[in-house]
Amino acid sequence: MEIKTTAVAGTLESSDIQIMISKGSNGIEIDLESEVKKAYGDQIEKVITDTLKKYGLENAKVKATDKVALDCVIKARTLAAAQRATETQDKPDLEVL
Repeated sequence: MEIKTTAVAGTLESSDIQIMISKGSNGIEIDLESEVKKAYGDQIEKVITDTLKKYGLENAKVKATDKVALDCVIKARTLAAAQRATETQDKPDLEVL
């Protein structure tokens, strides 16, 4: 799967995460900003990476601004951003979740 455009999903509200995905060439690169990065940063990055790989994306730049979102929210926002970035919103792959 190929990223065609930069895309965003999510908000900056409490208990949410904003995910911005753009083209990358060195694997999945994540720039994470979070109040709980020390405690949960590795887990947040793992959820984002696993979700993108399940969706078939191997190269992407991800800017994630976390407001203490649960894993299920992180997955959903990552999937939404990936679908928008690959322009496949009309063919949702919910198996990724």
